[in-house]
Amino acid sequence: MYFLGIEAFIAIVQTQSISKAANLLHLSQATVSYRLKTLEEEMGGLLMERKKGLKKISLTPMGESFFSIAERLDALRRETQILQTNGPQLALSISVAESLSHFVLPPVYHRLSQYSPPIRLQIRTQHTQEAFHSIESREMDVAFVVREIVSPSVTVKPIFTEDMVLLRLAAPERQTGDSVDKKDLNPCYEIYVNLNKEFQFKHDQWWDPVCPSRIHLDNAGLIPVFMKDMQHWAIVPASVGKQLIQSNPFVLQKLSEKIPGWRCLQVIHKFPNESTMKSIRILDQYLQEIFGVFQSWSSF
Repeated sequence: MYFLGIEAFIAIVQTQSISKAANLLHLSQATVSYRLKTLEEEMGGLLMERKKGLKKISLTPMGESFFSIAERLDALRRETQILQTNGPQLALSISVAESLSHFVLPPVYHRLSQYSPPIRLQIRTQHTQEAFHSIESREMDVAFVVREIVSPSVTVKPIFTEDMVLLRLAAPERQTGDSVDKKDLNPCYEIYVNLNKEFQFKHDQWWDPVCPSRIHLDNAGLIPVFMKDMQHWAIVPASVGKQLIQSNPFVLQKLSEKIPGWRCLQVIHKFPNESTMKSIRILDQYLQEIFGVFQSWSSF
């Protein structure tokens, strides 16, 4: 593939002008036009319309289809140049549940981003089923999930378990750490975030599972949007609750009876690629320092 032509093509699309693309690439207009023409000959068709009077370039249907491919090819070219110049680069692709990514793992992300030599990070939010599939297919290197799916192709390790807490709007009569009986919580005012099967099973034993007015969320970060009434309440992991009360008028309380906690599980392929093992070992070191393996987080 003619990469000089791809570079010229992308520059023309980005600047909407051959002359501006020439300035961007520090080349003459004639050179940019030649590289574009050579690429079109290789592709077997025109990528851009050439009509007098047009102030901006116009892509042909082939050009529109080729542009996203050209961007990927150019990115691969740049990565190849980096590899040739600097040698192998550390990389790590992480699949993670949204709540874990938002409330729990930022300290890990920060440590990884500060590592030297740099680790090329890819972080993708996925549900548990998608995350396991991504590990099984080797599309992602490591996943962090809140529930386990049986798979012969992966290894699952607990990172921590965590108590659940009651989150409500603050009021003078509501003190942090106070114990609240489940009977005093109206299920019609619940903001419900399903965390795992164990939690759901106990939850549905205590409260009507089909309460019509209950708000169902798949992201605890949305709780502040809906918690506006003094009767509203939610059950959340301790780490989530501690972050939410920092920027919202909420209070954290205990339930008089415990409900199954939240687990963070790390998932990797049973036979990981050797090229990613160094990055995974670095990640494991940070996980150990921040959380400790099998560490249990207390609510208060």
